[in-house]
Amino acid sequence: MSNLNKLDFTALEVSGRNYLKWVQDVKLHLTAKNLRPAIEEATDKPVGEAEKATAMIFIRRHIHDALQTEYLAEEDPRALWVALADRFDHQKDIFLPEVRHDWQHLRFQDFKSVNEYNSEVCRIRSLLKFCNETLTEEDLLEKTYSTFSASNIVLQQQYRAQKFTKFSDLISVLLLAEKQNQLLMKNHQARPTGATAVPEAHYSTNQRHGRVAFNSNTLGNVMETQNVLCETVVVLQNKSIEVRRDDQENIMAATDGKVIFKVL
Repeated sequence: MSNLNKLDFTALEVSGRNYLKWVQDVKLHLTAKNLRPAIEEATDKPVGEAEKATAMIFIRRHIHDALQTEYLAEEDPRALWVALADRFDHQKDIFLPEVRHDWQHLRFQDFKSVNEYNSEVCRIRSLLKFCNETLTEEDLLEKTYSTFSASNIVLQQQYRAQKFTKFSDLISVLLLAEKQNQLLMKNHQARPTGATAVPEAHYSTNQRHGRVAFNSNTLGNVMETQNVLCETVVVLQNKSIEVRRDDQENIMAATDGKVIFKVL
């Protein structure tokens, strides 16, 4: 819809596909505006005409243009609310088999990250709850344990042995383990097993007549640092590993002035 950016939440679609979520959004916003009685059954405290008009405007703004036209004759928010419920409230019966199917075939091993799995569990759990079916903490835990990858049987047994009572606690531990695994992989990729360590950026050499030190903070990357180290070794060898103050200019020239040397 053209006025989507002005809405407080997604408008009710013509198909009613988002009716369940739409109902909750409307109820929450009307409650916050003290307009909830306008859509509820009559009580001892009547609702003023101004409140009814405000609630009606709010509801109409958050339904599709086609529905606005279809219910153009409705002037009472309670009547419009009931009419929409009669038309779309059967969505529970439509969603329930689909959500049950999703829950039955949900597997932890099919997700690339713990967050993705947790999001899907929360979606299924909320929809089942809205359809008057409840998933217990034990159900969620057992679903997770039983759908670990076959290559992680030992890990699954270890997590089960910790006897978690809340699904959120298990997810927290899994998230931490996932982050640690990511860091380990980064460290391995930075320096695979058996690879030679990259020389330190700060380097010093003790000699018979002095000690040469340099700082390579101005270098752009590690490869350039290695090139400078090789050049420095050549200079030191040519100078018989003896560097005095009058040799500093030669060293600066050999490294294109990118490394600062000093005799200590």
